[in-house]
Amino acid sequence: MTDTTPVALSCGEPAGIGPELAEAAWDHLGQDLPFFWIGDPAHLPGRVPHVVLDNPAQATARISEGLPVWRLDMPGPRVPGIPQAHHAPGVIAAIEEGVRLVQSGTASALCTLPISKQALAEGAGFGFPGHTEFLAHLAGVDEVVMMLASDRLRVVPVTIHIALADVPGTLTPALLERRIRITHAALVTQFGIAAPRLAVAGLNPHAGEGGRMGHEDAALITPVLERLRAEGMDLRGPLPADTMFHERARAGYDAAICMYHDQALIPIKTLDFDEGVNVTLGLPFIRTSPDHGTAYDIAGKGVANPSSTLAALRMAARLAGA
Repeated sequence: MTDTTPVALSCGEPAGIGPELAEAAWDHLGQDLPFFWIGDPAHLPGRVPHVVLDNPAQATARISEGLPVWRLDMPGPRVPGIPQAHHAPGVIAAIEEGVRLVQSGTASALCTLPISKQALAEGAGFGFPGHTEFLAHLAGVDEVVMMLASDRLRVVPVTIHIALADVPGTLTPALLERRIRITHAALVTQFGIAAPRLAVAGLNPHAGEGGRMGHEDAALITPVLERLRAEGMDLRGPLPADTMFHERARAGYDAAICMYHDQALIPIKTLDFDEGVNVTLGLPFIRTSPDHGTAYDIAGKGVANPSSTLAALRMAARLAGA
């Protein structure tokens, strides 16, 4: 695999802004970043030229001609804003094809455009909570970790899409340890950071303040960190989350481990709302995704902001190069 091996970009939900983002990505990146789009060329808006490939490996050589397309036909036209049930099997097939191509070395990384879990469930009986779990299934791994990353901050939530009231019961020493280990390993192998520095947030305000604001920080988080420090990991914490994310604090670590969804996502979306990238850690290949949804409300209007997609493609290529 070389630095010119293209990135695979799966189509996502055709009724959303994915087709527009694919064209915008080619328009902005051109020959600077070879990639190809997996999907039905009939779903593209047609604002830029496209090239149907005979082989995905042609993408690097032909990207100057137009958006390289690895053709995957689906029944019926795209209707912006209105998902079609008969497109669901094709959306799933595009993800599967992207995984196949990156695992074979034809693609250097996989970048996925947003899907609608509801549309896939209704149209194809899709039984996975989302992209991430499906990719883990396809890769044959038991556990993966969601990282949100930008040039300013990398964050990993230990618990994700659950109610805040359920966080203390879900947050176990074993779960925290697995999240830290997977993050640490990925920073070494994918991000090229030889000795990662991790900042670990406390669960409670002021990291429990000696037990006056909760006991989880001292009883649950601290023993895990002490055990992993004894193995040689550079871990800071548990730290008060309200002082972890200013500029001076961010300079002292490579990624922040947070205890719940909003503790992680509020700071990165405040710092880099348009350019945050979803990176799946723990897969045997590189996967990135823009950090937004299908945006049915603006689909087909030509106003979608491609910044997060451009950042996701750039990060995929950068991690592949590392």
